[in-house]
Amino acid sequence: MKFCSSCGHPVESRIPAGDNRPRYVCQQCETIHYQNPRIVAGTVPTWEGKILLCRRAIEPRYGYWTLPAGFMENSETTEEAASRETLEEAMAHVELAGLYTMIHVPHIDQVHMFYRAHMTEARFGAGDETLEAELFELDRIPWDEISFPTVRRTLEHFVEDFQRNEFPLRISDIRHRLKPSDPQKSSSR
Repeated sequence: MKFCSSCGHPVESRIPAGDNRPRYVCQQCETIHYQNPRIVAGTVPTWEGKILLCRRAIEPRYGYWTLPAGFMENSETTEEAASRETLEEAMAHVELAGLYTMIHVPHIDQVHMFYRAHMTEARFGAGDETLEAELFELDRIPWDEISFPTVRRTLEHFVEDFQRNEFPLRISDIRHRLKPSDPQKSSSR
C-alpha cells in the first residue's frame, strides 16, 4: 500500500500506539489501514460416491485439478461463498453437509474452508474459470495434477474418512517458510 484510501496522502508502515503489529498508517490523517487474512471457501461436492473436480482455466496452477473454491465476497457467509463458487466454477447445485476442513495458510494470509456437499443432481459443467469439470471415483483422483496443498490435504482426508464413513471437522495449518531469496509471498488461489 502506498497511499491512504481516506485522503490520498502517502502511508508508512509502523506500529501504531496501542498496537503490536506493523500497519499502514497515513502520514497526514493518521488513518490506520488494517490488512487481514482472506478467506477461501469451497466445497467437496459428491454424487453417488464420486467427487467433482475442476481443471483450472486461470493462474496460478492453470490446468491443474482443484475443488471448486474461491475468495469470499463481502456481505456473504462462508456457506454462501462455498455454494456460489461451486455454481460459478462447476455449474453444480449443492446442498452443504457441514464444514469439513479449515486450513490456515499464514504465509499467504489466507484461511481455506471446505464444506462437504452433495450435488442435488448429476448436472455440472465448466464455468468461466474452469477448463473442464469431471466426477472422479475416489481411487482415480489425479493426485499428480492437484492444484494446491490445501486441496490435496482435503482430498486425502476425504478419501480416508469416506472409507470409515466418519467425517470429523479437520482443522490444520500449512506453513511455508520463505527463503531469503524469495522476493515476496506467492499466491495460493
